[in-house]
Amino acid sequence: MQKTLQALLFDVDGTLADTERDGHRVAFNLAFEEAGLDWNWSVELYGKLLAVTGGKERMKYYLEHFNTHFICPTDINDFIAELHRSKTAHYTALLAEGRIPLRPGVERLLREAREKGMRMGIATTTTPANVQALLSQTLGPDSESWFEVIAAGDVVPAKKPAADIYLWAMDKMDLKAEQCMAFEDSENGIKSSVAANLRTVITVNDYTREHDFSSAILVLDNMGEPERPFTVLQGDQDIVDHAACLDLDLIQRLANSSSPV
Repeated sequence: MQKTLQALLFDVDGTLADTERDGHRVAFNLAFEEAGLDWNWSVELYGKLLAVTGGKERMKYYLEHFNTHFICPTDINDFIAELHRSKTAHYTALLAEGRIPLRPGVERLLREAREKGMRMGIATTTTPANVQALLSQTLGPDSESWFEVIAAGDVVPAKKPAADIYLWAMDKMDLKAEQCMAFEDSENGIKSSVAANLRTVITVNDYTREHDFSSAILVLDNMGEPERPFTVLQGDQDIVDHAACLDLDLIQRLANSSSPV
């Protein structure tokens, strides 16, 4: 018996766009420079910092493990929050300059889902401002309305890998896990979605290629385009068949072939 797939739930950073290396990392460094700090997060260091989700949490982790000689101000939380506000401003400026495009196949899938009436939501640890900026700059000013729920930032106290953000999104959409499919790119992301009992499709990026995705139902290098097919890294090739890109037909076949986690 076919299962009724009602909604697609998307992570943002690394899943919809390669925002980490050339977006958030660059914006953090610009914020540090603007604040007169000598901090600089290299590509390699940022890969290590990605073990922690959330920008404010990432800065605290950096101070605790990589810059232990820095003398923190007494109001460390306010200090971190101000740096994060500056970083968000720089990040949105980078988006406005068109320097952070969507990953292959993302716009195609989102537009297909919208046109065919598939419900969509976002579940991410990044801030609402970052989500809004990415969507408006890549898909247009009305694209935020394509998503029934945008669960972002500090809307829940425990960030990924906790399940909270997905549970919150499903609660707001009045959906159960078996009615949804999640899309992630990282180990922390799939830990979060699986903890919420969600079947999950992974599209890896340079930072996450070696992560453990054994609980994913399909792992791809990207969502693919008809003229630029994806590569299947893990999953049932028979279900994928001759598909070149991740579309609603393939997603429904994946839902029919798998059980909720």
